[in-house]
Amino acid sequence: MALPRSSLALNERLLSTPLPAGGTPRQGANVELGDVVRVTREPASYPIFRHNGRFAEMVTADVAGRFEAPVYGMLAVEDALKQIDWGGAAGPPTIKYHGQPVDDTKPTLLWDGEWEVTYVTFRDMGAAFMVAILGIYLLVVAQFGSFKLPLVILIPVPLTLIGIVLGHWMLNAAFTATSLIGFIALAGIIVRNSILLVDFIRHQRATGVTLRRALIDAGAIRFKPIFLTAAAAMIGAAFILNDPIFQGLAISLVFGLASSTALTVLVIPAIYVWLREDGKGFGDEPMTPGVQTSKEATH
Repeated sequence: MALPRSSLALNERLLSTPLPAGGTPRQGANVELGDVVRVTREPASYPIFRHNGRFAEMVTADVAGRFEAPVYGMLAVEDALKQIDWGGAAGPPTIKYHGQPVDDTKPTLLWDGEWEVTYVTFRDMGAAFMVAILGIYLLVVAQFGSFKLPLVILIPVPLTLIGIVLGHWMLNAAFTATSLIGFIALAGIIVRNSILLVDFIRHQRATGVTLRRALIDAGAIRFKPIFLTAAAAMIGAAFILNDPIFQGLAISLVFGLASSTALTVLVIPAIYVWLREDGKGFGDEPMTPGVQTSKEATH
C-alpha cells in the first residue's frame, strides 16, 4: 500500500515556513525554509520488520461503526480475501488466530493486537471458571458426602447462559470480557440458591416427609429467599447497564439471575429425582418409622 505520487509532492507551504535568521529587523530577522535547504530525492533504506524472528509486514487499522469488536473486522477481511482471484500466486494466505505459522513457505495472516489481548483474556478467564467450578464441586462433596449431589447443585450454572445470551441480544451488546466476569460471578450466587433447595429437601426427607412433598415444599418455601437474593443483586447491577465498560457485567448479572432464578426452582427438583432414582440415592438419613410408605421406599 502506498500514497499516490501527487500526494508525495513537497508542500510549498512547508518551504515558505519562516525561520529566525538572527539578524536585525532591517536586515531581515526571518528567512524562508526554502532559502536555506536543498531538496533532493535520495533512495531510502527499506525497513525490515520481524515478528518473533520471522519476516513480517505490519498492517494496522482501527475498527469503528456499529460493531467495534475486533472479531467483526477480522471476519470482514477474511471474506474479502476469499473473493480475490489469486491466479497463479501462492494462493490465499493461511489464517492464524494465535501462535506461530506452521509453514514458513506460505504467506500467513496472523491476527494480533486487540484480538490477541481478547483471546488471552478469554482463555485465562475460562481456565479460572473451570477452577472455580471444581472448587465449588469439592466443597459441596465435603459438605454433603456425595459425588452426585454436587451435580444437581451445579446444574443451574449453565442455565444462566439462557438469560445472558438473550440479554445481550435484546440490548444489542457485544459479549465482552466483563460479560464473562459476570458469568463467573453468577456461579457462586446460583450455587447458593441450589444449596438452599437441596438442603431443605434433605432435611424434610430426614423427618419422614415423602419425596414428592419435600420437593413441592422446597420450591414453595425457599422461593422467597432465593428471589430476594437475586432481586438484590439485579437491582444493584441495573445501575451500570449504561456504563460503556461494565455493561456486559451488568447484563450477565441481571438477565442471568432472572433466568436462573426462574428455572432453578423447577430444574433442581426434577434433577434431584432423576439422579436419585438412578442409583442408591444421596445417603439420606432413614425416615421416621411409620411415616414411610411402601411406594416411597422404592426411592
